[in-house]
Amino acid sequence: MSNANTPTVRTGVFPVHNNIFKFGVGGLDSTEEQMLTPANLENFQPNFDNTIEEWYSMDNEGWRSALLTGKGWSIAFKGKRTIGDPANDYIASLMLRVGREACTKFRWTLPDGLTVNQNVVIAVTNNGGGDTTNVGGLEFECRSDGKPVVTLPESTSESSSESESSSESESENEGGN
Repeated sequence: MSNANTPTVRTGVFPVHNNIFKFGVGGLDSTEEQMLTPANLENFQPNFDNTIEEWYSMDNEGWRSALLTGKGWSIAFKGKRTIGDPANDYIASLMLRVGREACTKFRWTLPDGLTVNQNVVIAVTNNGGGDTTNVGGLEFECRSDGKPVVTLPESTSESSSESESSSESESENEGGN
């Protein structure tokens, strides 16, 4: 059985719970040790925003040209408010924060191993609410802030790493002769 916080490269279909989300509980200055997964997240809905500029030039005889010129994303999370869980407590504590105080580091590891590291803005939309017979909810939106650092899955980068390693070895051997 694998650790829930260890990404596993997979093929085929997968359950949604194979996505791994980590939030820095120390804000934008979070260390690796402060990157934690909140307890009891139940649902996430990603949304990718694209800015596409379109134009109709004479040389295209009136046909549209287009270029993707901007990108952003957000994820709406729903879960249960779990008092005592450090990541859940941290996110709940952002409920009344504004400005840079509502920002933190974020990591999303997809089931295929692709990893997105990014600064994000956290907007809490529900901290403990619900029907009287419900377990208190924690709902928030995580919105991208700046350009992400994307790491490709190991299976994709292994072949390029092997060729880079052999090229480096060849260069080292040539330089040593």
